[in-house]
Amino acid sequence: VQLQASGGGLVQAGGSLRLSCAASGSIFSINAMGWYRQFPGKQRELVAAITSGGSTNYADSVKGRFTISRDNAKNTVYLQMNSLKPEDTAVYYCLQIVVVSTTRTEYDYWGQGTQVTVSS
Repeated sequence: VQLQASGGGLVQAGGSLRLSCAASGSIFSINAMGWYRQFPGKQRELVAAITSGGSTNYADSVKGRFTISRDNAKNTVYLQMNSLKPEDTAVYYCLQIVVVSTTRTEYDYWGQGTQVTVSS
C-alpha cells in the first residue's frame, strides 16, 4: 500500500489550500484517516481525523477553519484549509489505517510530507 499526498504550497495569510492523500495497492478496507503536521523541532501532532463512519475530530487550533473529508471510492482523504495563518506553516502528513487484502491485517500507512507555508 502506498499513499500519495498533494496540494501543499505557499499561500498568503487568509488564503486557502486543499490537501489530498490517495491510497493505492492491496486494500481491503480503510478505517480511520487523518492529517498530522510537524513544526521544526517538534513532534508530529494531530490536525484532524475522520472515521470510516464519517465522524470527525479536530485540533482546537484549526476548528472552524479546516475541514476533513473522505472519498471511500477513491481511497482518498482531503483537508480543506481556510483562513490560513502563518502559525499553520508546517509539514503536513496524511495517515490511513488500512486493512490489507492479503492478510486482513490492519496497518498504519503514512504519506510523504507536504509543505504548507503561510506568509504574513
